[in-house]
Amino acid sequence: MAARVTSLAFEGVEARRVEVEVQRVPAGQSAFVVVGLPDKAVGEARERVRAAFAGLGLALPVGRLVANLAPADLPKEGNHFDLPIALALLCAIGVIAQDSLEGWAAMGELKLDGGIAPVAGALPAAMAAGALGLGLICPEACGPEAAWAGDVKILAPRSLVAIVNHFKGSQPLSAPAPGPLLEATELADLRDVKGQENAKRALEIAAAGGHNLLYVGPPGSGKSMLAQRLPGLLPPMSPAEVLETSLVHSMAGLIARGALTRARPFRAPHHSASMAALTGGGSRARPGEVSLAHNGVLFLDELPEFAPQALDALRQPLETGEVVVARANAHVRYPAQTQLVAAMNPCRCGHGGAGRGACGRAPRCQQTYQGRISGPLLDRIDLAVDVPAVTPADLALPPPAEGSAEVAARVAAARDLAADRAARGGEGTAALNARAQGVWLETIAALDPPAQALLTRAAEVQGLTARGWTRTLRLARTIADLEGSETVRRVHVAEALVYRRAAPGPEPERGLAAPGASPRRPLFRLGARAGARAGAGPDAEAGTEAGGP
Repeated sequence: MAARVTSLAFEGVEARRVEVEVQRVPAGQSAFVVVGLPDKAVGEARERVRAAFAGLGLALPVGRLVANLAPADLPKEGNHFDLPIALALLCAIGVIAQDSLEGWAAMGELKLDGGIAPVAGALPAAMAAGALGLGLICPEACGPEAAWAGDVKILAPRSLVAIVNHFKGSQPLSAPAPGPLLEATELADLRDVKGQENAKRALEIAAAGGHNLLYVGPPGSGKSMLAQRLPGLLPPMSPAEVLETSLVHSMAGLIARGALTRARPFRAPHHSASMAALTGGGSRARPGEVSLAHNGVLFLDELPEFAPQALDALRQPLETGEVVVARANAHVRYPAQTQLVAAMNPCRCGHGGAGRGACGRAPRCQQTYQGRISGPLLDRIDLAVDVPAVTPADLALPPPAEGSAEVAARVAAARDLAADRAARGGEGTAALNARAQGVWLETIAALDPPAQALLTRAAEVQGLTARGWTRTLRLARTIADLEGSETVRRVHVAEALVYRRAAPGPEPERGLAAPGASPRRPLFRLGARAGARAGAGPDAEAGTEAGGP
């Protein structure tokens, strides 16, 4: 008769039930085999189990041992099947009673001395076990993480001996307590940035609405410095967001001793990152950087230096908020509601075609360099801002009076307005302006006649796509929220168009010149005004260039 123990197999942040069966077949040569579509790590479990049993002074039964992982057509990946195989084997040889393990699922990697090593995915495994009406047996190091699953029984033994003693009643194990909930640590302050008022204004708008942002400027102008201060402007995550983000981080093994945090993720991968590293994938379909930044910020510095294929793979996640990793036998989904912030130089030389240290090959150098970024990806960026070099006069100034705390207060107030609207709107609404769409967007961003005329004329002259029109509406709604305005007026649309107008179009040399641009004009020109606070200035500027009234 086969001994049976329940375990779990992961598909993204979801977990499916797996029955681990172990049976001794007396006939044939002595062997220990694992069947049921195991990968190499699962197949090697038999040697770890054999060594762990030897460390406990136990010998495997004589004959052929078969460990079956059912369902057989579901791929089994990872190192967490060691413990359920060992427990089923202990039941098969009579060390643990079979009925003792009824109502439990198990996961963990065995050490050669019988200890249990930590594994990734304890939190989603505990939640899946609870949904199945089971408790979870996991490594001691994973107990505080699994305890966050709520009303789920958790056992976190240190070794196989501890499990045996627990079920025999000689040394019962107590349930582990959840790990600590950490608040945001001390973050970089916006007061450290001198000058760059337009760039700071764009950062505030991006934080208030969750909009994607692109900074363009020469080396040393403060692009990365500004981006690194965005987390200090964002409110802490809600309990639901903490749980969603922690599920992804658990699958990546990034939760230490069960400590969760309310700080929003800030991921900054190097520009040599592959497509699988950014979006997820690999042999075990691990979450990528865009998923690890779920409910937080994904910062891509030196944007054109990323592989074009890797950047274009971000287009769908940025639009849908999730990543789907396709496999021949499964589709693995990871959440990816992230805010993209990118930075780049105007050309490979760094300084562009104007000012001191200008590129001697402008504008072709700029066109070639900026042409590495596809137009559809740029169309998903709501704010594109030139960041000119900081002058010595700016550096000599004292620190600004306004820092992250003051800006964060305005951001929180704007987000509260959006959340209140969403609460009144009911089902199908979005609490973040960057995610508003359809009828809900038309409702919350209804324009007065002058604003409608300006946006219509700008769309005709600048050639806004349907996505560009929608994102301009979202941006204008956020600017209005920062002013505390219930209606979206012409001045709000004007400032939104200033940022949208700075966004580059497709590469001119491919025959798709940006509207209004000469075929050989670079897509970005440092020194051009890329943003301003709402008022007569941006209103007049946008109205003039767009041909508005």
